[in-house]
Amino acid sequence: MGHQTLRAIKVVTLLTMLACGGLICAQESPSPAPQPPASTPSLQVATTKTGTACLQPSPLVRLQDYNGPLQKTVGLFARKLELTTVHSPHYQPGVMLCSLGLKDKFFLFVRDTVDPVTFIASGFDAGLDQAKNQDPTFGQGAGGYGKRFAADFADQASSKFFKDFVYPSIFSEDPRYYRLVHGSGSRRLLHAMEHALVAHRNTGNPMFNFSEWLGTTSAVVLSNTYHPGNQRGFAPAAQMVGYSIGEDVGFDILREFWPEIARKFRLPFRDENEQAASP
Repeated sequence: MGHQTLRAIKVVTLLTMLACGGLICAQESPSPAPQPPASTPSLQVATTKTGTACLQPSPLVRLQDYNGPLQKTVGLFARKLELTTVHSPHYQPGVMLCSLGLKDKFFLFVRDTVDPVTFIASGFDAGLDQAKNQDPTFGQGAGGYGKRFAADFADQASSKFFKDFVYPSIFSEDPRYYRLVHGSGSRRLLHAMEHALVAHRNTGNPMFNFSEWLGTTSAVVLSNTYHPGNQRGFAPAAQMVGYSIGEDVGFDILREFWPEIARKFRLPFRDENEQAASP
């Protein structure tokens, strides 16, 4: 139950954050999003190889734009959140987001893996594993913690490898989450939850989210090869897949409502709204 318990702790923590976000969203009026600051870069229109127009997402907010120690800490997590999040250009008919090529998906995987938050999360998971003596063959002390850290980091890296690069490349799938932004809170919540099943092709058209299910399953199966404490068999593996996908659903909800949360706490964020993208 070690890794399953860790997943449950993560999900509960995330849901607590989402509950705060839900209160914030409930207080927000349904009026259009405010204009971004003058320093916020606008979306740029590019041209694909076929000559059609596409929109490039604006760059990530710089870490130095977060003021104060606490804001910089939040900024690390916010940048991680925004790395694979984009806005659907529904407000410009006939225009789609610029697709990610094979190289782009690989660099997305690398950037997502070496992000500082990935190392922080691995260290946190390794600490919990150490306290519970998960994978007892790793031992205790600094050596045991190092082995657990390496194993937990490998868990995150393999998950990103399969879900950001391998399966998106095989199925021509866009690994990014398309934020809806506009609409009622319930509609946006449903949109975020649907992402576990519905993703987008490189062309922007909807498709089944193969990367989520096959990537998560592949990462869980691979994890069993270097986690001697993992329970073997179909049922434990299926349970781990379910926890992982549930955790991803929670992060998708957080991605969807992050603009409201950021505005409430006066945090900078990547604002890709209609005004910035309009010609």
